[in-house]
Amino acid sequence: MRAEIQNVVEEIEKSVALLAQRLDVDTAQHRLEEFNARVEDPNLWDDPEAAQKLMRERQMLVDAMETHDRIKQDLADNIELIELGEMEEDAEVVADAEGAIKSLAEMAAQKELEALLDGEADGNDTFLEINSGAGGTESCDWAAMLARMYVRWAEKKGYKVELQSESAGEEAGIKSATYKISGPNAYGWLKSESGVHRLVRISPFDSAAKRHTSFTSVGVYPVVDDNIEIEVNPADIRIDTYRSSGAGGQHVNTTDSAVRITHAPTGIVVTSSEKSQHQNRDIAMKALKSRLYQMELDRRNAAVNEMHENKGDAGWGNQIRSYVLQPYQMVKDLRTNFETSDTKGVLDGDLDGLMAATLALDVSGKSRAEAQGD
Repeated sequence: MRAEIQNVVEEIEKSVALLAQRLDVDTAQHRLEEFNARVEDPNLWDDPEAAQKLMRERQMLVDAMETHDRIKQDLADNIELIELGEMEEDAEVVADAEGAIKSLAEMAAQKELEALLDGEADGNDTFLEINSGAGGTESCDWAAMLARMYVRWAEKKGYKVELQSESAGEEAGIKSATYKISGPNAYGWLKSESGVHRLVRISPFDSAAKRHTSFTSVGVYPVVDDNIEIEVNPADIRIDTYRSSGAGGQHVNTTDSAVRITHAPTGIVVTSSEKSQHQNRDIAMKALKSRLYQMELDRRNAAVNEMHENKGDAGWGNQIRSYVLQPYQMVKDLRTNFETSDTKGVLDGDLDGLMAATLALDVSGKSRAEAQGD
């Protein structure tokens, strides 16, 4: 077997090992039998909500088991084909099997990432907030670049992207923007992006063409679904309406019915600027509940709590990731040390590698390589 293909095989084997670890493969069949026994209970649907939850959990287990077994079997079958093809000097068989292994590697890597998304709210839709920080016009332009990056990433995932509110920068870019991103595991993927993002580049706004550093903060909060009860005391909130206007463009609305909700106990402020004031109140209240729910998740999850505490102000010393465009090309996540020189790809939405490294770290407290070494 060629060295290149052997390396691909080893990557697939690592993915299979991590899938087995997340699945707890030794107990999976026993857990499935327990699910099957509960499904056969004639009284199961007396509580439809509990029954649906049980069925979802069972299906997730079945899917995980089938994925693990299918990848493992497909890998073994194609390795055998390569060995047979090499023995019989059949280059076509070898080439077909090698191609199948390369495709399998892509699928295995994707399934490995999905297996990391099993937190309490990982499957939920998400709100994504972007706020420019230190750097003035530079920072506003950087905020707009980040907004574009995340929209492109979401569109590549097939997610629905809705702009909830936007405040234009005085000269360029945006001061802030809030998006609702809907799709499978939207929050689980994006939660690792919460923090301060630092850009180093030659400024397009500086006639002297000097290098500038800009900061923008990103906040990610799960959309609270109907199964999660979050109580908000009406006495704790202030609702303001105001006129919202922007510099123009397809995402910017102009309306007299924009809504801002301020939650006094926490200081949380959320806004929505759709065309309907009633719709804005509903959207803003959902956003507030999502923020409050995130705070509760933070209290119960030390890893997530640390991540959000590290968000800090959008300035020096608080960044989670650096994007350097000058004097060299590099994007580096400071939590995992994952780095890539493909800055154009990242800014065009190729974020899965950066996200995956942080997800693996959040799950085990270790890097992927460290986890595989156990």
